[in-house]
Amino acid sequence: MRPAWTLAFSGKAHDTVKRHLFPGDGLEAAAILVCTRAPGPRQKLLVRDTVLVPYDACARQSDAITWSGAFLENAIDLGEAQKLCLILIHSHPGGLLGFSKKDDDSDRATLPSVFAAFGDLHGTAVMVPSGAVKARLYAPALTPMPVDLVTVAGDDISFFWDNGGDVPRPMAFTGAMTAELGRLSAVVIGASGTGSITLEQSGRLGFGRVTGIDFDRVETRNLNRILNATTDDAVKELLKTDVFARVMTLYRGEGVAVPVAASIATRNAVLEASQADVVLCCVDSHEGRQMADLIAAAFLMPLIDVGVVIPVRKTDSGFAIADVCGRVDYVQPGGATLMDREVYSAASLRAEYLRRVAPAAHQEEVEAGYIRGMAGQAPSVITLNMRAAAAGVNEFIARAYPYRLDHNRRYARTLFSLAACEEEYVCEDDFARAPNPILARGDQEPLLGLPALTASKRAAA
Repeated sequence: MRPAWTLAFSGKAHDTVKRHLFPGDGLEAAAILVCTRAPGPRQKLLVRDTVLVPYDACARQSDAITWSGAFLENAIDLGEAQKLCLILIHSHPGGLLGFSKKDDDSDRATLPSVFAAFGDLHGTAVMVPSGAVKARLYAPALTPMPVDLVTVAGDDISFFWDNGGDVPRPMAFTGAMTAELGRLSAVVIGASGTGSITLEQSGRLGFGRVTGIDFDRVETRNLNRILNATTDDAVKELLKTDVFARVMTLYRGEGVAVPVAASIATRNAVLEASQADVVLCCVDSHEGRQMADLIAAAFLMPLIDVGVVIPVRKTDSGFAIADVCGRVDYVQPGGATLMDREVYSAASLRAEYLRRVAPAAHQEEVEAGYIRGMAGQAPSVITLNMRAAAAGVNEFIARAYPYRLDHNRRYARTLFSLAACEEEYVCEDDFARAPNPILARGDQEPLLGLPALTASKRAAA
């Protein structure tokens, strides 16, 4: 059963709160999470800011804590203007991943003052030394409602279930992993070369919901690299997303595959993507990667971006392969974005826009599809696509169900060269990162900070 309510942390926010709540003295500590919301229908709260209550402003014990209301007023000031949600979180150094009677009494005494200030939804949470979090929400009537899932997207990806307890993560490639995936959702942007393979893997792995987003239709020239597409599909010019959904339904049943026949740059596609737990980007456009970047940051989701290319060189007799290579980037909320990593730039976005809407205004370089420097309508790249798509999906597994011998932080980017038979890795710390104003933006309008996605403009159109 998929979660009704989710609380999402970036890895950095979770680490900041954990370090504060567990200073090593065995006493409880407190903080306040200021949260935005995802646009729904799935209910997701996104930790945007944290207010750390100073130790010297608290009466701290090993099993109880009281603290000054001044810091609650600071949090109210942060959240009131935009009607955000406050979650009061404290530590349980003894390891109880649950709420005590003292916690119940404290909630009933404290939360009415928050509701008197603003809002119709606030909550409380506890954290244990392992970093596991249990949370609950309240309406003004003060009837508690459990948060089904707490997610943390950092170097590792963690899922803390309300009914799961403080237990180790499931082991990779086991039935326990499959069972948990059945409660999670993946969105795949792009349903063609690497995208169709990533969709297939996501369905076979067992994700409970797999959303495929692509506006394009099947053509005869791309039958050699779209899994499950047929000549009849090409003749009928079926949507690529309908092909993936048709086949996935045959082996997973109804309700798992969600086809979205739209550009990822549209409001409807962004709203659908916001419902997922992980974003897998399999597009070949700079705009598509920018949108994936913004979506993952705004809704605090991990992003895995996959790219392949076959550069060629001219020889006296024609062309020769220069390399056969692929790239997998893992982007965590608050970390280095695809733009920080120069996967795209303002200049490349502008050039792509000009090629699309005003080709006469731009002298395009010789570049066609997968094979740079050599035109080809139906390149035979299915083996390269499969290699890259598998690396992308395995990157998610390595983060959520760690199996690497080294720390995942070392693998923010993976580059492979089939020509040189080499793999290279780039650490998260090797990338510079700029401030990200979209981080945990949630449902604030305009969506993703883009005026073109404003709800009123969509209604007017």
